[in-house]
Amino acid sequence: MLVPTGSRAAWRSASRAWRWGALALLSGCATYRPLPLPEQAAPSAELGQLTAGPLSMADVERQVLLNNPDLRTARAQHAVAQAQMLQASLLPNPSLNGSAGYLISGVGNATAWTAGISENIQSLITLRPRREAARAQAAEVDATLLWEEWQVIGKARLLVVDIVEDQRLLEVQQAALQRLEQRSERLRHSIEQGNSENLTATPDLAAAADARAALDDLQRQLLSQRHALAALMGVAPDTVIPLQTHIDLGPLDADQVRQQAATLAQRRPDLIALQLGYRAQEAQVRAAILAQFPPLSFGYSASQDNSRVRNGGPAITFDLPIFDRNQGNIAIERATRQQLHDEYAIRLQTSRDEVLALLAEHAQLDAQRTALVPLNIDAEHRMAQADSAWHAGLIDMRSYVDVATAVSSRQAAMITLEKNQYEGQVALATLLGAGMPDALPHEVTE
Repeated sequence: MLVPTGSRAAWRSASRAWRWGALALLSGCATYRPLPLPEQAAPSAELGQLTAGPLSMADVERQVLLNNPDLRTARAQHAVAQAQMLQASLLPNPSLNGSAGYLISGVGNATAWTAGISENIQSLITLRPRREAARAQAAEVDATLLWEEWQVIGKARLLVVDIVEDQRLLEVQQAALQRLEQRSERLRHSIEQGNSENLTATPDLAAAADARAALDDLQRQLLSQRHALAALMGVAPDTVIPLQTHIDLGPLDADQVRQQAATLAQRRPDLIALQLGYRAQEAQVRAAILAQFPPLSFGYSASQDNSRVRNGGPAITFDLPIFDRNQGNIAIERATRQQLHDEYAIRLQTSRDEVLALLAEHAQLDAQRTALVPLNIDAEHRMAQADSAWHAGLIDMRSYVDVATAVSSRQAAMITLEKNQYEGQVALATLLGAGMPDALPHEVTE
């Protein structure tokens, strides 16, 4: 096909323009870089970077925040949310169209062409609510991450309480088992020598066996708790985690707890995250309502025919809203908003009820502990008397072990009550968000 000289020059000029335009666009494009997966597991963190001595609860919390693998993974959501917010804030690109018609035959003497540029007006109309929704969703991710960190810290606190208190309980049970086994050994020798009968010794032997089984269960429980704490702290399972042997959470102020329970919505990150999710959905509803207007594109177009007659003017393209007026999407967004509204109301109510329930349980445990204190003092007094009588030869070993076992039971009961109280206080602090850092932007919590 023959192309006139003027047409060839126009084509070369247009070709150069397209090439330069393509280069300009490509210069701002992102490039692909591979990110290979690791072939081996990374080494676990070391405890030495915190302290050389026994770890306090604050030390454990700091290690959890630094090295917990689940939290490190969750923090990647922040970058994703920020990228989504960036995408939602971008203006829609204008559309450019053009065509050329080379003269093949006829009376014309030029190449015909058509060119136009247009912008999607509907995307501009819904841009503001979409930006608001993206900002709220990004803040929701941050609030959710903060709540996840706080929950992991709460789990670590509970494990510290359980390990320290169960270690105390283990020492009490070991001492009781040692006495029971000593008595059992004497009974076996007595049976072998014909001085005792199996029938009379059976309860004592069974008590020693039961104490051994309980001690084994507690040892397995302690090992499992230590492994769980090591996993939360991001260290190897066999790492020896030295903990301070005294738990001091301070007294519980019931009035302050009730006041904090009344303001959960302003402080708890999970409730703030739900508020932000609801705010994002409100923006989505507004965007859906604005999108019910027909898709509209506005721009300018120009053309030239083969006889060099040129014309130009505005160009408008829109859909006729006969069937689809976005009513389906509007209904979906409104239903989703109602769902989020109900979810928030239920979460707020259940959170308050959980706090009040734990407060009542703590009061019951406190009353039980108060009642057990004089019994423990009396048991320790009886133990001192039994020790003196045993060393003086005034009582036999069976009576002495019975007294010691009763005292150990009292001590174990007290330790269990204290452990339950500490667990309740940790759970209350977690539910209330008491003492947590303010890591949310100020405008988010308003």
